[in-house]
Amino acid sequence: MTQGLDVLDRKILVELQRDGAQSLDEIASQVGSSKTPVWNRIRKMKDSGVIRQQTVLLDAEALGLEACFFVLIRTSEHEKDWQNAFLRALRERPEVMEAHRLAGDIDYILKVRVANARAYDVFYQALISEVKIHNVTALLSMEEIKHTTMLPL
Repeated sequence: MTQGLDVLDRKILVELQRDGAQSLDEIASQVGSSKTPVWNRIRKMKDSGVIRQQTVLLDAEALGLEACFFVLIRTSEHEKDWQNAFLRALRERPEVMEAHRLAGDIDYILKVRVANARAYDVFYQALISEVKIHNVTALLSMEEIKHTTMLPL
C-alpha cells in the first residue's frame, strides 16, 4: 500500500499520529480536504493494514512506572520449542513494552517498564524461571531523551 499513498494520505497519517482523537472535521481542515474524502482514505488505510489500530498514549511515570530497563539477552538455545516458550513468556508479561530479535552478539533486546529495581527483579526472576537464558544484561535508562510513536512520513 505504501506505493499507493499520495501526499494527502501522508498528511492524514501525520495528523492521526499527532493526535488520533481529532474529529474528521479537524483532520480535514488540517490537511486541506473535506470530511468525506478523509473518512474514505482513513477507512482504506485501515482495510489495507497501513493503520493497524488507534490507541491512547499513557504517561508511564504518572502511573508509577518510573524505571525503564533495556534488557540484552544472549541464549545458547535456538530450537523452535525454546523460541516458542520464550515468545510466550514475553507476550504474557505486560512489563515488556518492546522485544526485538537481533543480528550480532546479542540475541534479543527488550524494553521493560516497571516501578523500580525491585519490580524489575521480580520480572527477571519470573522470566528465567520459565526459560533458560545464557546471559542477561539489564541497562537502566537514566533519562529518556526522545520518545515518539510517530513514523517519519
